[in-house]
Amino acid sequence: MGETVGVVGLGYVGLPLALAMADAGYEVVGVDIDDGRVNTLRQGQSYISDVSDERVANHINDGLQPTTEYDDLSSVTGVSICVPTPLRKSGQPNIAYIVEASEQLGEVLTPPCTVVLESTVYPGATEEIVAPNLVENGHEIGEDVFVAFSPERIDPANEEYGPTEIPKVFGGITNACGDHVEALYGPVFDELVRLDSTTDAEMAKLLENTFRNVNIALINELATIAHELDVDIWDVIDAAATKPFGFMPFYPGPGLGGHCIPVDPMYLSWKADQHGLDTQFISLADQINREMPRHVVDRVVELLNREGIPVPDADVMIVGAAYKPNVTDTRESPALDVIELLEGRNADVSYHDPLVPSFSIADRHYESVPLDDETLAGQDCVVLVTDHDTLDVGRIVEHAPLVFDTRNATPTAENVHRL
Repeated sequence: MGETVGVVGLGYVGLPLALAMADAGYEVVGVDIDDGRVNTLRQGQSYISDVSDERVANHINDGLQPTTEYDDLSSVTGVSICVPTPLRKSGQPNIAYIVEASEQLGEVLTPPCTVVLESTVYPGATEEIVAPNLVENGHEIGEDVFVAFSPERIDPANEEYGPTEIPKVFGGITNACGDHVEALYGPVFDELVRLDSTTDAEMAKLLENTFRNVNIALINELATIAHELDVDIWDVIDAAATKPFGFMPFYPGPGLGGHCIPVDPMYLSWKADQHGLDTQFISLADQINREMPRHVVDRVVELLNREGIPVPDADVMIVGAAYKPNVTDTRESPALDVIELLEGRNADVSYHDPLVPSFSIADRHYESVPLDDETLAGQDCVVLVTDHDTLDVGRIVEHAPLVFDTRNATPTAENVHRL
């Protein structure tokens, strides 16, 4: 039997990591507070779209032990923490899950043990929040407990780069901590990228997603300008992208979704504010991107008005509820904001998503409607928000009287209008 390690949090980050560690020959104890998740895994089934039932079943029989009990981690030599780090409604980081996980680990770990935080946090959080909770029983960081930060970089539905093929950035609190992470993760990942500290590694993660957030905001703002100037922003981007240096194409859309890009920059902004610094780029980008669902609705209303259709009498179908193509995740999805805004104008709104059969917003429950010819023809407008590969966009264009495409995914036609 191989060395035993642990993963705390078996969501879209933790479960693929646990399976990758099992692939590398580790025995893996996976802890999650959700009984439903643990029971599903024990039955050899997956709840993550990128993870097959077959892969789960194979590892349940050989190498993976799902549990809700932290006590089962008492004999592991390494633990990766992959719990959620959402924002509070106030915009402040919510690190409650990290605090709880590190406190529980501090009570059960047997040194020597390596603990790696993968959850996105503000710079300094690993050393300030996680490390103290792991030395409550007299342990010493860098001597018998080795603590590091290694940001998750998983991109759901990315078929080119799997979890172990993306270079693994990490930084330890001490040199010894870094050495132990190299030993723990070396067999798992194709390439390790070592930084000098946990704070450096935390900052690297925030830089990645702040870079994307700001550049998406820029192109979203340019898209609104291009519309007013009667310019096709998609053609403009393609032309600019022919320059072989100094330009990286980003594309406009209906808004940002998922756990990372809308959230991570706000962790950096919050930390900067603690030091009296004003993060103007981050704040402006956040404002622009959060306004995009409203811009989408304004455009839809404009198109309906051209057709002489009052919005309160309009039947509008939203195609795509997930936050990005080919995933089932609706967290922070702009589609949900578009639906709420349209309903706020008394439109009759339905949705179709082949990967999201249902979802709820507050006390409202929605179920996906069929994407058949009759349903499409009965709509006053179809709004394409998420362009899953399995969607028949040609059918949408052929049968819907009016199409507003926020992703440049449909063929050119008289009834098609783009963001």
